[in-house]
Amino acid sequence: MSDCGCDIEVKNREQSRVLILLLLINFGMFLFEIVFGLIAQSTALIADSLDMLADATVYAIAWVAVGRSVSLKIKAARVSGLLQITLGLMVLSDVVRRFFIGSEPQSLIMFAIGTLALLANIICLGLIAKHRQGEVHMRASWIFSKNDVIANLGILLAAGLVYLFESNWPDLLVGAVVAIVVIRGGIQILRESNNP
Repeated sequence: MSDCGCDIEVKNREQSRVLILLLLINFGMFLFEIVFGLIAQSTALIADSLDMLADATVYAIAWVAVGRSVSLKIKAARVSGLLQITLGLMVLSDVVRRFFIGSEPQSLIMFAIGTLALLANIICLGLIAKHRQGEVHMRASWIFSKNDVIANLGILLAAGLVYLFESNWPDLLVGAVVAIVVIRGGIQILRESNNP
């Protein structure tokens, strides 16, 4: 019975289910966070929302790769890494723009939305944890989820510091750090894709 391919089919079904859940959670949070990030004038929330969009796209790409050839999975991981790097660079440019034109981030909105995003990302991390040592497209998904939790903790810290100091500096700093974490994650995924 071991030659029937049943194990592979079950694994593929399981990966597909997890990736669809991750995609839905991340895309929903992207929509929610981008709206409130703009309302709150928060670079950190906007950065995290774009990271959620990148993650949703990456999960969609990984979902397409499930059950396909190793070379397609490697290509999916590389596209994911490049997308992460591109979005990270976009966020860094927004940090620079807001540094010069100014912003007034709203700490209470940042804290509320950051907490919700953290909970969503902890759920995602739990969903993908079983697959973190799997194929390259699943390892890439694990890296995204892990980085998201770190970024959300930074947003909560920034919200507290914005409130405490009545300054946009913590928001800009965390926005830049989130961007760097995203870029670093993209580079790590590109490296992983060279070792499928």
